[in-house]
Amino acid sequence: EETGKTHAQVGLNWLLQRPTVVSVIFGARNEAQLRENLGAVGWTLTPEQIARLDAVSEVTPIYPYWHQRGFQERNPLPV
Repeated sequence: EETGKTHAQVGLNWLLQRPTVVSVIFGARNEAQLRENLGAVGWTLTPEQIARLDAVSEVTPIYPYWHQRGFQERNPLPV
């Protein structure tokens, strides 16, 4: 609501702003869906909005990765 965009547009825009994403491929069954998806470009989310989306979409790592997070001094995460 704070962006004035649809959920699909916010999601696609968030993906496009992620540093590890090179491109986003989306599908549309009709012209209305295509136009909605294209509304994801030409604007940016604020850093605060991106941080909130990152937080709610974070995936809990499976074992042994969640366990290894406790040993970051000994095994620092790759940059």
